[in-house]
Amino acid sequence: MRALQQIAFGDPADVVRLVNLPDPAPKPGEIVIRMEAAAVHLADIKRFMGERGFRNMPLPNTPGYEGIGRVVAVGSSVTAFKPGDRVFPWWGASTFAELVCTPAAKVMPAPDGDAVQLSLMLVNGMSAVVLLEDYVSLGAGQWLLQNGANSSCGRYLIVLAREKGVKTCNIVRRPEVAAELKALGADAVVIDHEDPEVLADRVRTATGNADLKLGLDMVAGPATSRIAHCLSNGGLVVNYGYISGKPAEIHFTDLFQKDIKLVGMSTGRGLAKRSMDELRAIYAKLAGLIASGEMRAAIAGTYTLDEYADAFRHALRTGADRDGKIILLPNG
Repeated sequence: MRALQQIAFGDPADVVRLVNLPDPAPKPGEIVIRMEAAAVHLADIKRFMGERGFRNMPLPNTPGYEGIGRVVAVGSSVTAFKPGDRVFPWWGASTFAELVCTPAAKVMPAPDGDAVQLSLMLVNGMSAVVLLEDYVSLGAGQWLLQNGANSSCGRYLIVLAREKGVKTCNIVRRPEVAAELKALGADAVVIDHEDPEVLADRVRTATGNADLKLGLDMVAGPATSRIAHCLSNGGLVVNYGYISGKPAEIHFTDLFQKDIKLVGMSTGRGLAKRSMDELRAIYAKLAGLIASGEMRAAIAGTYTLDEYADAFRHALRTGADRDGKIILLPNG
């Protein structure tokens, strides 16, 4: 089989190689999956570049956090799956390969539907669930504020919040994405502004001066401070990314006068607090929403394994230069 391997840290186009490896044979309790699609995440790029916190994997290593494919072989004692079944391998199964061999115990059944869209379900779908459920208990009619609304996670949040009756105020940098977010169910879309007072005024107007207790920040840097300034007294900012490349920051007056708090989100911690039965139920629901088209991520491009260097260069772009997720098609 063909697979991508990371051999060093540095420019993703330089430190990853396309190699030929023996086809895997399943051991007892394992299955082999022929991959249809595998999502490229920012975490993959950070791991390639060896950024802080992303050097904890031995090299050489086949990357890939998630994806979707069909079972082609099962080991002895596997009864839950058979060849031909469509499945999601569990987190970190090294999905940037034509074939993946993985324990069957944590594999999730996958529905029919667009493989490209479904390949994003495991990571971004669960991240959206954790952000919505684990930090502030919001009821119908209450609002949350987010500044990563055009990301796949942000788009999922809009749909999941709408299902709960929670309203979303969505901060974006580009006006042209507003219509797409509205079509997903966004209650308000606000154009970002470098002046925190201007942004806060826009948010107050868009939400009818609502009580805002939860702000979700995937940008970090000054953007964290801006979203914090929009929250009501006692509000909580949950940071889950730093696409600005800068540390999250909040102005002293919002900490001191408004009692704003900042925490970091780890999807891994969200997984750990839920039982496997709970996770299976969550993932079944997410897969159904994606398969039906109710939850959709913006897709910037799809690439074969041969085109990995172009795929990773594309993934490094930001804003309108990328405008969506990058997906690998390991078997073309």
